[in-house]
Amino acid sequence: MFFCLFLVLFPCWSDFVLVWEEPRVANDDSSGVSSAHRKWREQFLSRLKQAGLLQEQREVCQEKKTTCFVLLSAPWSVLCYYAEEISLRVPLQVVTAPIVNWSEQLLSKLSLPNPFSQEVPNPPPDYYTCQFRTNKLERFLGSDDKETFFKTTQRHQVLYEILARTPYGSVKNGEVGIDRLISEQVFSAAYPLHEGDFKLPSPPVPLQALGLRQILYEFWSKWSCWRRYQPLDHIREYFGEKIALYFAWIGFYTGWLLPASLIGTLIFLVGFWLVATDVPAKEVCESGDTFIMCPLCNICSSWNYSSICITYKAGLLFDNGGTVFLSVFMSLWAVTFLEYWKRTCSALSHRWDCSDFQDVEERPRPEFTAMAPMTMRNPVTGAEEPYFPEKKRFNRTVTGCMVIVIMVAVVLMFLIAIILYRTILSVVIYKSATAGRIASFSGSVLNLIVILMLSRVYVTLAHILTRWEMHRTQTKYEDMFILKVFIFQFVNFYSSPVYIAFFKGRFVGYPGNYKTLFGVRNEDVSLSLWVFVMPKEKYDEAGEEEQTEEGVSPWEADYQLLVCEGLFSEYLEMVLQFGFITIFVAACPLAPLFALINNWVEIRLDAQKFVTEYRRPVVERAQDIGIWFPILQFITHTAVLSNVSWPPPDLLYRGFRDEKGDYLPEYFHLLAIRLSFIIIFEHVVFFVGRLIDLMVPDIPEEVEMKIKREHYMAKEALAENQVHLLMVAPLCFSFTPFLQDSCLTGIFWFFVFFQSLGRTLILSDKDLHQRGSRVPQPRRDSPPLDLKEEPGGTDPTSSC
Repeated sequence: MFFCLFLVLFPCWSDFVLVWEEPRVANDDSSGVSSAHRKWREQFLSRLKQAGLLQEQREVCQEKKTTCFVLLSAPWSVLCYYAEEISLRVPLQVVTAPIVNWSEQLLSKLSLPNPFSQEVPNPPPDYYTCQFRTNKLERFLGSDDKETFFKTTQRHQVLYEILARTPYGSVKNGEVGIDRLISEQVFSAAYPLHEGDFKLPSPPVPLQALGLRQILYEFWSKWSCWRRYQPLDHIREYFGEKIALYFAWIGFYTGWLLPASLIGTLIFLVGFWLVATDVPAKEVCESGDTFIMCPLCNICSSWNYSSICITYKAGLLFDNGGTVFLSVFMSLWAVTFLEYWKRTCSALSHRWDCSDFQDVEERPRPEFTAMAPMTMRNPVTGAEEPYFPEKKRFNRTVTGCMVIVIMVAVVLMFLIAIILYRTILSVVIYKSATAGRIASFSGSVLNLIVILMLSRVYVTLAHILTRWEMHRTQTKYEDMFILKVFIFQFVNFYSSPVYIAFFKGRFVGYPGNYKTLFGVRNEDVSLSLWVFVMPKEKYDEAGEEEQTEEGVSPWEADYQLLVCEGLFSEYLEMVLQFGFITIFVAACPLAPLFALINNWVEIRLDAQKFVTEYRRPVVERAQDIGIWFPILQFITHTAVLSNVSWPPPDLLYRGFRDEKGDYLPEYFHLLAIRLSFIIIFEHVVFFVGRLIDLMVPDIPEEVEMKIKREHYMAKEALAENQVHLLMVAPLCFSFTPFLQDSCLTGIFWFFVFFQSLGRTLILSDKDLHQRGSRVPQPRRDSPPLDLKEEPGGTDPTSSC
């Protein structure tokens, strides 16, 4: 009983958990108990022991199956070895400067209360940091306490690095790492443990006594926190930089939607005033039988112009003179938003020690380390790393691009096929009063099924292609995968709105010369073109949490939670939303308001999922939001071109025809004016964006000062060795001339050695070594069992 209570209260004894299930029926031929899987599992666990990990196995017996848990932890020597291997950053000194955002500063200067602030207990301190080195251990802050020196998230990183690079079979066949074992169903799951329960203790305790997960639940994921600042430093401390940057971005984006939603709502309200005062609207509604319009189809009758009175007034609500101003405003808004996000992101990345992550610190992916055919020296760090020939990667990338083009073409072919289906169906049942509705509804359902099926196939294909391209780092791997899927989804989501905005009704013809497709007017086909929102798979678990039995172990409770599948779907949803409110804002001025309300709900739902419903994900570092930022820039440029070329009601232009149906010169004059406006406006917007880029520095001044301070402290940490080296040389000259010559010779060869060492950092063909089938452990096969502090030397690779 005492042991169980100890494990519940102190679950951090285990850094990582491996799980597999075995059926209790002996003759059941399930994959979990097959001989091959059992052999791989035993081999994998044996290799983990050789790497120095501590293991403890637990079993939970149920009626039909037995769930086996392996609790993994890393001793101090293993932590030190891999912390240096994967370039973990550790603290040198506490930063005393307060962290204040721009809205707090503005409200403080105006002496106004801040409705967004809240006092979150136990704020994580900010540190000056540098990369960990074992022989510099005494210079790091908190190095005297081995239990708390490495943060919990850093321990998780070390454990996952070992799990991801440990082979269990043939390395040539890619039988490496825990991810492959989970995909082969050898293990059911692998996850780090949450830090206790998220619920507050029943007897109230001081806020400072709450755990980090409880703080996030109380001050972040609750619906009552919808108008408060997000505790980004707490999020980063618990989930890591990558997830924290996502919530920082969506919070920043939501804040910037406030002015856009106010302007859009005002434009929409202006539409109500125009409905009551617009002169053309009154003329249309009061025309009666004065204007008789041509038939809409070959078998249709004439119709009165006044019959569109309600439709015309409804159009004024969304399409009026104010939408021109809104289009200009949203174009400038999008450009300015991205420029200020770069500034915010640079401040966060430095505060979270990720400023140089992608350029210097990011290690090769564990799968890449295991499967790369050769090694090469890194030109920046000088360390020997796995290498994949660039020519082979280029050829594979080109092949992947060809597959993308083919898949996009397949999507367009299906869209055209469905349009043809609706056209043919309309021809077949044209006598029915509901022919158009039947064709539209059945075509929309068929289109939804096809798009969902193709989307699932394409995402799986994108995973296979990106893995086959052998990208070195996790950042590059994710960027290429995101790019492939976004191209597909961009065509998927925006093809229908683009058709409706720029092509619908352009190929109808004119009275006496209507254009048809299979005998049906083209306008009839486009009238019922669908625009639908792709259903997003959401886990709406608010109020649907599974209740576990009291006294259950932490690893068993976490096993019942959902698997966190990353941030791809969340980013994709927000980026597509950003495209809709910028590219097509002229069609719906209320789009920014709807996006604002959606994002308020989305932040709380995502927070609840990460805190209460998901297993704790492995911490991932990131310098920014990755390739999503270039995608946002592409959408912004597209939005500028779309807003300036958005077609206003131009029925008047189609009237500039002579008796033969040819356009009059006045039509081309108006067309030239519109084209000139597009070119001038587009250049003005991009000029303003460039001007903002020049006036607003990407890195704030206070961040630049902190960077200089951190570099200075890193130099000071090594000043003792440099001073010691300079003090040795003068001592030599106090001895005999013979000793002086010997000392000078020694110093000469000392600099020759370091000069030759510098030359080795230059890449050449000699730096490539065939790896063969050896186990791809970097530099040493296993960490030393007993690490001792080495005396400070002059090794340049040990610098901070």
